[in-house]
Amino acid sequence: MPVEFEEAAEEDLTAVDRPWQTVVWNDPVNLMSYVTFVFQQYFKYTRKKAEKLMLEVHNDGRSTVSSGSREEMERDVQAMHEFGLWATLERADG
Repeated sequence: MPVEFEEAAEEDLTAVDRPWQTVVWNDPVNLMSYVTFVFQQYFKYTRKKAEKLMLEVHNDGRSTVSSGSREEMERDVQAMHEFGLWATLERADG
């Protein structure tokens, strides 16, 4: 196998292995108490952790609420949409 191909294959493997994350964004619609409720209900976070994440959404405009495989994060994003929250999927910083 040519060296260039081996290096490209290694880069692809590294990119595939990087975890993904679900980001919830601030919106003008949902109450802070509802966002906290969703995080507790869906992710089973404690009230304290759910409130911390909710405050990140409120104050910073976004919060990373979960990370893992792409398939898991696609499921989490879909669930957040079903709860009426604005969420996106992105690669975690390497």
